[in-house]
Amino acid sequence: MSAPLFDAHCHLEDDRFAGEVEATLARMQAAGVSRCVLAGSDLATSKRIAALAALHANVYGVVGIHPHEAQYFDPDTLPALSALLTQPRIVGVGEIGLDYYYDHSPRAVQRDVFAAQLDFAYTQNVPAVFHVRDAHGDVTDIFRAHKNRLPSGVLHCYAGSVESAREYLAMGFYISLAGPVTFKNAHNLHEVARYVPLDRLLVETDSPYLAPVPMRGQRNEPAYVRYVAEKVAELKGVTVEDIAMQTTVNVERLYGIGQDGK
Repeated sequence: MSAPLFDAHCHLEDDRFAGEVEATLARMQAAGVSRCVLAGSDLATSKRIAALAALHANVYGVVGIHPHEAQYFDPDTLPALSALLTQPRIVGVGEIGLDYYYDHSPRAVQRDVFAAQLDFAYTQNVPAVFHVRDAHGDVTDIFRAHKNRLPSGVLHCYAGSVESAREYLAMGFYISLAGPVTFKNAHNLHEVARYVPLDRLLVETDSPYLAPVPMRGQRNEPAYVRYVAEKVAELKGVTVEDIAMQTTVNVERLYGIGQDGK
């Protein structure tokens, strides 16, 4: 495969990569994956991401407060995130959203913090990365309530229905598919992969989580995004190079990479 891939979402700042970031990035490049985007979950991880992006020209990052951590959000968070957005290759806000599967933070708090960060991304004129689990109805309602102040964005590690994907696409968002699309019984994701237009699609690992087949059960890493791309190519009836070329263009377009010195 000559066209390089772009892992649109991973977590190399995670403790599971401690002391191994350089080696992981080397394996990523050797596997034909040229760049990756790291996603924050709280202020501490967001700062680590900014430091990694400053060190590595092929690493980009988004910074924000994950719904799991929403209960720890305070008024000083947004100014701190705003300062991080001025750092090299920090290109958006994320990951933000709602998670009603784990409910690590109260749902009302999740909704308030999501809405605050959604508005923050809009005022900062940067895209947002959305984490949605068992909460598509409320996320869609919040998007509708902000319809005149919506940033661009992507539904990362998408696990919803074709019907929800249709709504998100109509709102102008991208859909990003991860390891679960390679799982044999993930029939709904197979349908989503076939449905989403190629120019609105991203591929990611969400590493260290959700390793794709044939690496399922192992620690995931950016090099494995090629397995996601291969499965999506098979489902869409196109070549892996088609997926690599278009999804790379899509990531660059979403984040303005290659523009304004990014």
